[in-house]
Amino acid sequence: MSDRIRIVRSNDSHIDGIYEIEKSVFAVPWSKKALYEDIVENILSYYVTALSEKEKRVVGYGGMWLVQDEAHVTNIAVDKAFQGKGVGSAILEALIRKCEISGIRYMTLEVRESNYVAQRLYQKFGFKAEGIRKGYYSDNKKDAIIMWKYL
Repeated sequence: MSDRIRIVRSNDSHIDGIYEIEKSVFAVPWSKKALYEDIVENILSYYVTALSEKEKRVVGYGGMWLVQDEAHVTNIAVDKAFQGKGVGSAILEALIRKCEISGIRYMTLEVRESNYVAQRLYQKFGFKAEGIRKGYYSDNKKDAIIMWKYL
């Protein structure tokens, strides 16, 4: 990747960039208010932002809720122009590292059954499909695959 990507802890200055990616990537995006509340106000959440040093902007982000010894990954999204360039891997690595430092023993997430790219990313980092949530996605009632990683 010719553009250096830096992964930092998300803060309120990243909300606008995160929201733009959220709207462009997800069929049912979180509102800017919901993102702000989760990133800035939720004491159980931990988010990271991928910043392009060349373009000086947010190009991806990921977040999770840390509850006791479990992390629930809420979102990982990458600007379409930066997909396939290792940004998603860098974000997921940062989340896993935070879990390891924090003594988290389990990570879980849901992924669309049709999102093979995301499934491959999670599998690459040791996540295993362990269940299905029927009709999980509100936009089309498609199922979600529940994946777990044991740290």
